[in-house]
Order: sequence, then C-alpha cells, then structure tokens
Amino acid sequence: MEPIRNFAQLTEHLKKQNRRQRIVVVCANDSHTEYAVSRALEEGFAELIMVGDSSVTDRFATLKKYPQYVKTVHIEDPDEAAREAVRIVREGGADILMKGLINTDNLLHAILDKEKGILPKGKILTHLAVMEIPSYHKLLFFSDAAVIPRPTLQQRIEMIWYAICTCRHFGIEQPRVSLIHFTEKVSAKFPNSLDYVNIVELAEAGEFGNVIIDGPLDVRTSCEQASGDIKGIASPINGQADVLIFPNIESGNTFYKSVSLFAKAEMAGILQGPVCPVVVTSRSDSGLSKYNSIAMACLQAASCECEKKK
Repeated sequence: MEPIRNFAQLTEHLKKQNRRQRIVVVCANDSHTEYAVSRALEEGFAELIMVGDSSVTDRFATLKKYPQYVKTVHIEDPDEAAREAVRIVREGGADILMKGLINTDNLLHAILDKEKGILPKGKILTHLAVMEIPSYHKLLFFSDAAVIPRPTLQQRIEMIWYAICTCRHFGIEQPRVSLIHFTEKVSAKFPNSLDYVNIVELAEAGEFGNVIIDGPLDVRTSCEQASGDIKGIASPINGQADVLIFPNIESGNTFYKSVSLFAKAEMAGILQGPVCPVVVTSRSDSGLSKYNSIAMACLQAASCECEKKK
C-alpha cells in the first residue's frame, strides 16, 4: 500500500474498498455534523445509526436518499442517547462512535463507565490527530491535544504505540516519531525530557519495531531539515517527522488550534483506547474537519478488522 499523503487520497482509498463502516452518531443536531455524516454516506464508506432527537435528523435531506444505510433511534435526553450509543458499540452493533452536539464530558462518562463502558481494563484513553498542512509534504500526526493533561512515561509509550499503528494503517511502513520539547537539551527541570531518553533507548532496543524515534526535538527541527542543519543537530528524524508527541495537553492543543487557524491546515482526530475509534471533535470544528475525522476512523476500523482476520 502506498502511503496516504492527504485527505483526498484517504477518501479515494476508502471508496476503493467498497465497504461501509457502521457509525453510531450521538445527537447529530448541528449543520457541521450533518455535512460530515451526509458526505461519508454519499462517498460510500459509511452507514449510520442516528441516536438522538429524530425530529432534528429527519430533516437531513441526504439521509432520506439512502434509507437502506440509515437507522434512527429516537432519544431526546443526551445522556441517555450517549449510553444507548455506547451499548450499541459494546454489543457489536457499530464499528465507530461519533459525537455530535453533545458535551464531550457527557459522552466520555458513558464511554468510561466501568460496568457498561467501552474502554477495556488496562487501556488508556488518548487523542490522536492528523493534519494536512499546505506547506508540509505529507500528513502529520500528533498527540495528545485533548485528553491527557500530563502524560506519564507509560502513557507516552501507549500514545506512541497508537500513533505507530495508525501510521501503518495509512501505509507508512517506518514512521518517524519526534518527541517534542522547546529545546534539544535534556534537563531534570523538565521530567518529560527524561522520559524521552528512556523512550529513545527502548526504540533503539527494538521495542517499537520498525520505527524511528528521537527527541527531545523542537517542532521546526522535526519538520524542516534545514533547521537541524543550521543548528548542527544530527537526528534520524532529519526534518521528516510523521508523528509529533507533545509533552502536555497545553502544548498539543495550542499547536492544534494555531496551525488550523493561521496555517489553514485541514484536521482530523479520533480517540484511541476504546474498543472502537471514537470521533470526538470540538463543537466549533468545521464540517470538513468532522468529515476527515470520520474518514480517519473508517480507515482505522477497517484496518483493525483485517488484522483480526489474519
């Protein structure tokens, strides 16, 4: 499989698979979610279970064109709708869970329920995003911009594993993972930089398989070879990063919003750790961002199905 380098290629790849993933959508009460689910339906790689107030979703024109691929479950209360959507996933009725116009905390409460949720014991919940930046020659993944405030060493390792697996689903055989800091120096003042040393040692020992991991590095050195050359930094990342692992949620979230606003980057993102990919975008995210996130989740779900069959 050739690497998928932009979102247009991702859509084309999914269309060629000729397979619809089952998406259960909670409270699709806004125009951006309507655009995203309607386009995924029309592109041919999604079928929908709409859980929420059916008086809203019944007005979605596109859904009426594909009655064979759309099911509606009428539940007006958002919390009850979230619990029902999680139940459908837990019982094998859907491949992907998607958040509409519902508070993220409310949906997470249902996902993380110890008895009826969908996060297996021992798994961590983390957010992985991917962006298409006009000035960068390939997709760039990064974590964690939305869930884990101060990752522990073990959480960082799990975040890296999730990112590596997703990169492989995108056709990237040897992902280059950069551990982000504001400098290339290791210091006890910044415990995350000490974690980075341990992670690099694990990578060099073969713990992560066919992958290149280095850090601490800053964003510019990670993504622009000339910057590393000027600084005299010799790194196997060599300005070609596929993945950026941020030290904390503040830096990751600031990067996410800054690049999308000022660099006009297209975005996608999913939660990883639960039994299926979860699309949890911001209420202010564009319809295109939500559509890209659905596409990312569909690729992930399809790839995991193939791996289980092997």
